[in-house]
Amino acid sequence: MRVLVTGAGGRLGSDVLARLRDDGMRVRASSRRPRTGPDVEWVVADLATGDGLAEAVTGVDAVLHLASSPRGRTHQVDVLGTRRLVVAAAAAGVSHLVYISIVGVDRVPIPYYRHKLAAEQVVAAGPVPWSVLRATQFPQFLDDLLATSARLGPVLGDRAVLAQPVDPAEVAARLAARLAAGPLGGIEEFGGPQVLRFDEAVRTWREARGSRRRLLPVRIPGRLGRELRAGGLVTEALPRGVRTWADHLSDTYGGTARR
Repeated sequence: MRVLVTGAGGRLGSDVLARLRDDGMRVRASSRRPRTGPDVEWVVADLATGDGLAEAVTGVDAVLHLASSPRGRTHQVDVLGTRRLVVAAAAAGVSHLVYISIVGVDRVPIPYYRHKLAAEQVVAAGPVPWSVLRATQFPQFLDDLLATSARLGPVLGDRAVLAQPVDPAEVAARLAARLAAGPLGGIEEFGGPQVLRFDEAVRTWREARGSRRRLLPVRIPGRLGRELRAGGLVTEALPRGVRTWADHLSDTYGGTARR
């Protein structure tokens, strides 16, 4: 199977490329800037303009759509860019489009999630057979969030918010399995092995870092806070990943895992 991976230069992309190569798939990867890498055919394509998309999808059996732009041009890239990709893939006769999304896009009221949900709807309404995988947050996201807060003083956060970190390599494996299984025509969710309260995650992080920064509880108001405390970012779906938040911290900072 020949697979095009969009957004292949991102955090998840490197794990996906490695997994697909290990599975014996022929991999074409797209990014907005020229890149090179072993055992991967790199092409330049821009979802925001459509430049290079027709060439990128030519001759591939499936598309694994990872590209996203959470910090700017989100509607142009995530929604309109996904529409451009679907049109190009249909014209090229692509037989499966897999879109990576986020657990909670249909519940948590933040603008980026609304764009991700709209992109899901574009994929589902299009002519290309499709699958959507919603994953929970990666541990590095939570790690970076805590580190940024701690640089400014106490760690700020709503102690009752629930999180379920999932290892990106395990998400990559799940995406590869979906490619091999064929189009689902629906949405599946995939999360990490543990659901943690924010204060639990902070405590483990402080121990791993040897940090004296205390948690200063700040209750998130309104519907956003209610959804986050009620589990808007977590899933009960099975199977789950196996690597824990403590495993990530142990790998990153040393110490004892499985705490």
